[in-house]
Amino acid sequence: MAKATLSISSKNYSSWCLRGYLLCKLADLEFDEEVVSLDDPGARAELLLLSPSFLVPCLTDDGVKVWDTLAIAEYLAEAKPNAGLLPADRAARAHCRAICGEMHSGFYNLRSALPMNLKAHHPGFKVWAGAQADIDRVMAIWRECLSTYGGPYLFGKLSMADAMYAPVCSRFRTYDVKLDAPCTAYSRAIMSWPAMEEWIAAAREEPAELEELDVEF
Repeated sequence: MAKATLSISSKNYSSWCLRGYLLCKLADLEFDEEVVSLDDPGARAELLLLSPSFLVPCLTDDGVKVWDTLAIAEYLAEAKPNAGLLPADRAARAHCRAICGEMHSGFYNLRSALPMNLKAHHPGFKVWAGAQADIDRVMAIWRECLSTYGGPYLFGKLSMADAMYAPVCSRFRTYDVKLDAPCTAYSRAIMSWPAMEEWIAAAREEPAELEELDVEF
């Protein structure tokens, strides 16, 4: 049995749990998954953006318990320094942390208007102005990183930034968001990341549903 445990809620709906999973995979951490039922009021509140804090995913590793996704990223970067969660260059590390922090604390309009739902697809989805501003900012971040560090990932090689922005790639696919060529190529690279493909395959087999997030848009 793995010494580490990652507590998650829904694979279909939880962008934060996806981030925690990808971070653990990126760190090459051996871990077991522990699933919190969607019947749990706290888990439902988090998924519906009705909770002020997010307690899943929660990583328990070697007696250490970490429940904030950005804290999990920093913990794994320290625990697994050779895994490359952060770039080697100091300036690039600062840049990586900055855009991870921006994703962690921002983009509320994008989250609420385009909730994560890996089973769904909404061709021709109408994106309103508030969410479009967030989409434009995400694309600007991606273009700057891809231009600066050469791609195919945000900092050249896979890093914690890619784990933080991966759920946005899935949202863009679900809601048929139109992207320019560099952002399209980046999104495709993330969606074909084996860890991402594993998560999506499991999400599609997940029986649990949240009626509030399965409405027809």
